[in-house]
Amino acid sequence: MKYLNLLLVFCVVAIIAELAGWNPLIVFVASGLALIPLAGLIGQSTEALATHVGPRVGGLLNATLGNAAELIITIVAIREGVINPAVRDELLELVRASLTGSILGNILLVLGFSVLLGGLKHGVQKFNRTHAGVNSTLLLLAVAALVIPSLFSHTIDQANHAAVEYLSLGVAGVMVVLYILAMAFQFRQPAELTYDEEFAVAKQQAPHWSVRKAAIVLVLSTVAIAWMSEILVGTIGHLVTEIGIPSFFLGIIIIPIIGNVAEHLVAVQVALKNKMELSLAISVGSSLQIALFVAPLLVFISLLMGNPLTLVFNEFELIALMAAVFIAGWVSMDGESNWLEGAMLLAIYAIIGLAFFWLPT
Repeated sequence: MKYLNLLLVFCVVAIIAELAGWNPLIVFVASGLALIPLAGLIGQSTEALATHVGPRVGGLLNATLGNAAELIITIVAIREGVINPAVRDELLELVRASLTGSILGNILLVLGFSVLLGGLKHGVQKFNRTHAGVNSTLLLLAVAALVIPSLFSHTIDQANHAAVEYLSLGVAGVMVVLYILAMAFQFRQPAELTYDEEFAVAKQQAPHWSVRKAAIVLVLSTVAIAWMSEILVGTIGHLVTEIGIPSFFLGIIIIPIIGNVAEHLVAVQVALKNKMELSLAISVGSSLQIALFVAPLLVFISLLMGNPLTLVFNEFELIALMAAVFIAGWVSMDGESNWLEGAMLLAIYAIIGLAFFWLPT
């Protein structure tokens, strides 16, 4: 992963491009490339801290900070909507699209590449069916929790607009409780269902940093991501109006990939090492965190910022989410995978990406 740090030079390029008023596309690309190594540094510092606190607390730390970059980018977008009310609705739609895109990217793109490349190298790969089944069920429930407010909101909104926000807040609260219960369940299970074995592997691969160094890197990376996110979000309006890139496509495909590239590479690397259990934990676990923790957290944060985000997704997002979850569940239900199943997941992701690119906004 060290080669990703070479992209840190784009932090300087993005700052210069922003101050000098360069073409918004150049600014967007530079800030996007800068976010990739910064997200990787957050992941490395989190892993380094986790090695000092043991598997249980370490697993909780990873579960809490695993999608920190994605969370920061979306918070910046919500804040930009507060500052510039003219684009408030568009940015909230972008935030919802990025949440959908993160879930789709993890269970179709990341898992697809992991299964495909791991299968080509090792043939049929096996993993714990029980653990995969629990995660698949949780993911199905998480998507159901996102679907329900979206379906009911259209009827509720006609009678009481404020009730849609109350519904989103209530659902968000239930989802956070479910996420906490899921973490508690996994931490209390026997070794084959917990992070113990994964932690042992991660400890070997994690940077051998002191607690102080890991904490400093974590803080500096977080601040830098917030800065780069400000620059990136500020260019979106220009990209949409001047270049014609659909904002929905930016949110559902481009931004999730930028925020999660480092984590995606780790999942593929461990699959190539025939550690499919850990690869599934990264890809599916990240989707669960987005659906059950990040999305509800953004609902509460947006309310505090005065720019309420509701869990009301459009029908195209809902169809894509349900299709992706069912397909990923079928792939993992038998406890083994092969390269063809990975190709299937990637094919579905490509089809969804094409559809969203041509979807009118």
